[in-house]
Amino acid sequence: MTILYLADIRFPLERANGVHSMETCAALAERGHNVHMLVRRDTVAPPRDPFAFYGVPSSPRITIERASAPGPPAVRRAAYLARMAMRLPDRRWDAVYTPNLILAAAALRLPRSLRPPVVFESHNFSPSFAQAAAHLETGARGASATKLGRLTRRERRVWQSAEGYVTTTRVLAADLAGRFGDRPRVATAPNGVRLDRIPAVAAPGHRDGPPVVAYAGSLHPYKGVDTVVEALAHVSQAHGLIIGGHPNDAPDRARLDELAQCCGVADRLTFTGLVPSGEVLDRLAAADVLAAPLLDMPHTRYDSPMKLFEYLALRRPIVASNLVSLQEIFEDGRTARLVAPGDAAALGAGIRSVLDDPASAERMAQAAFEEVANYTWARRAERIEALLDEVVADA
Repeated sequence: MTILYLADIRFPLERANGVHSMETCAALAERGHNVHMLVRRDTVAPPRDPFAFYGVPSSPRITIERASAPGPPAVRRAAYLARMAMRLPDRRWDAVYTPNLILAAAALRLPRSLRPPVVFESHNFSPSFAQAAAHLETGARGASATKLGRLTRRERRVWQSAEGYVTTTRVLAADLAGRFGDRPRVATAPNGVRLDRIPAVAAPGHRDGPPVVAYAGSLHPYKGVDTVVEALAHVSQAHGLIIGGHPNDAPDRARLDELAQCCGVADRLTFTGLVPSGEVLDRLAAADVLAAPLLDMPHTRYDSPMKLFEYLALRRPIVASNLVSLQEIFEDGRTARLVAPGDAAALGAGIRSVLDDPASAERMAQAAFEEVANYTWARRAERIEALLDEVVADA
């Protein structure tokens, strides 16, 4: 089939949603579908090749259309919506697929006779995400009651009106059904990993020096990276490796630098800063333990971080927060050590437990690796394709 994929992001984008869009479209193309991506133009001159940027093989089945949208955010959004409105009535699309709630809601305002069926992919419940804004980045403010009401109405409209609906966790699908009622044509498709990148870095390394505890992801507070820094004070023999962060995240980096000084671990902590996506796995493979320390917040209970699936594939012991969303992926004591979220002492104890028992840690890492076949981008595309087939058949 031919799919119109809508993502109002500059492209390529360094953050996770850029990787997610590219990998999703590439996996669908590998299954024989034609994917037309409508994105915003790159802000780097000369424009970067998205396939090279993400390390994804180029495909004649993927076309990338860039909406030219200079100016402030409101102007860019309006220009993108105008281009989207021009594209939607095109009869060549079998379906529209988007992970953007605003775009899904806008597309659904068109009469069904003027657009293809719309499939929305949800990663979160937007009012919960907005309400926790103060924890998303340093200095941010929470949402007003007016905004929360508007987001809830939008969530309800898309849940009830979209021809197909995808969630990245089962708990999100269940919670949406509990809020807004049951609906047909719902699928859960967790995020994934590309196994073709793994073999060269999968074998555990043998090196001198202290054990390394690695975290990969953003530096925003809700990700729990502060807990990793604090946990190092409870694991005196370990070195911390924080992989990620964006140049625009300077306040978050300053917060963590100050925390490291206060905890007395600054000399045992390395920040890589922004790393090209193709290099992240190599950095992670240098670690002895991988940490997934998400905080327990209303929106994190729905998270399906892409890094978790890379962790699974690397055959390293994993210590993760005991959240309902992560319980869909990990089994405590078998594929990961699950600990109380936001508790530095508990995270430190979990890290020590795997460092102090290498045989058990190796068994746990191997069991996690044996699960990863269920969490590839290719497997995810199969799940999405099954829903798309159902949606198109019912259109």
